[in-house]
Amino acid sequence: MASDTGGVKPMSIQGRMARERERLIGMTDEERAWRKQWVKDQELSPNEPRHVPELIEARLNPIRKFYRYPLDTLFKPLVPVLGEYRAGFARYLTGKFLIAVIGIYTGFYYFKYHTNDWTTRTGWRVIKNRRSVVIGDAEYPKVSDRSLPSDYASRGFKDSPI
Repeated sequence: MASDTGGVKPMSIQGRMARERERLIGMTDEERAWRKQWVKDQELSPNEPRHVPELIEARLNPIRKFYRYPLDTLFKPLVPVLGEYRAGFARYLTGKFLIAVIGIYTGFYYFKYHTNDWTTRTGWRVIKNRRSVVIGDAEYPKVSDRSLPSDYASRGFKDSPI
């Protein structure tokens, strides 16, 4: 089922008393008693919210349990110290931080060891432009370091040991 109400539009049980203006216009004694009871019913009892471990177990599939296990065991002793919310938030941030670090290291490894050269067609190709030199720079009459036709688009072939 896609919705909490089964496709039926939810109905407010507050009635016209949901709006403050309606309450200020005037309420009968019966409406005032009903409103007082409704407000009292919105308070949670001291044993709420309930923590049901079986419900959490039922929600997690085996693959999710497997990849959550390391951080769950690491942060379970911190729950009495930090509290349920703070320990859960710290566990969440730790997981996201580890994912970011792994992503950065994976990207660095890929860009360092999988460059595009003359031996492959895949990989990341980096083309370096010459630094612009204008009048007044110390190295102003700078000549191009590419003097032969083989210097252009060699993709590392000229420097290879073959």
